[in-house]
Amino acid sequence: MDLGISGKRALVLAASRGLGLGIAKALAAEGVHVLICGRSEDKLKANVAEIRAAGGKADFEVADLADGHFVEQMIHAVHDILGGIDILVNNTGGPTPGTAEEMNGETLDMFFQTMVVRVITLTNAFLPLMKTQGFGRILTVASSGVFEPIPNLALSNTLRGALVGWNKTLSSEVASYGVTANMLLPGRIHTDRIDELDGANAKRQGKSLDEVRAASVKSIPAQRLGTVEEFAAAGAFLCSAQASYITGTMLRVDGGASKSN
Repeated sequence: MDLGISGKRALVLAASRGLGLGIAKALAAEGVHVLICGRSEDKLKANVAEIRAAGGKADFEVADLADGHFVEQMIHAVHDILGGIDILVNNTGGPTPGTAEEMNGETLDMFFQTMVVRVITLTNAFLPLMKTQGFGRILTVASSGVFEPIPNLALSNTLRGALVGWNKTLSSEVASYGVTANMLLPGRIHTDRIDELDGANAKRQGKSLDEVRAASVKSIPAQRLGTVEEFAAAGAFLCSAQASYITGTMLRVDGGASKSN
């Protein structure tokens, strides 16, 4: 299927690795000029080289969501490198694991800035152009924890949940301008982040990594972890021309793991 977005311009946040990089590759394969950002210049360079070698168009900007000048930096980068924007993929790294009782004001504020405030502020900066041109795709990557809180990920469950109400509200406000706003919720997609979380859970439970991984897979109806490519394909579709009548939704890519409808 031709997704109808060849020639469009996309900014993909936190695309040094994992889900962000996967979406960037999927969009580039559809002819989108992607601008990826992250903290690791070496990884970003390698990712851009790989995308270009596959025939895609890509550039990078070294940037840190924790930097107070992040939004301003990305506005300038989009203007200078892409010359405008059609697709914004809001993706952020996950916060540290822990229980609800372990959360404190300082940690909450720090991650609230990087995972919520920066996302909303950056989106608002690009909305006027998207509305004027009559096309825009805002895709926010969150977590299946917004449906069913994930044990020992209290910070993630709390902060990503805050984006749910924002996304739904925003989608209603901009739909008439040809701009969509959707959320993509990964379940157990095999990334470095999943390996890190499984390692933390293994240590917390006094079990081996293999035992924790096996128990996790057993709980998934598909009986396996998802792949980055599967997840990214769903993301690329939500950014497509064909998805113009899909907005305000939360799409779970979790192998059927969520128990709710």
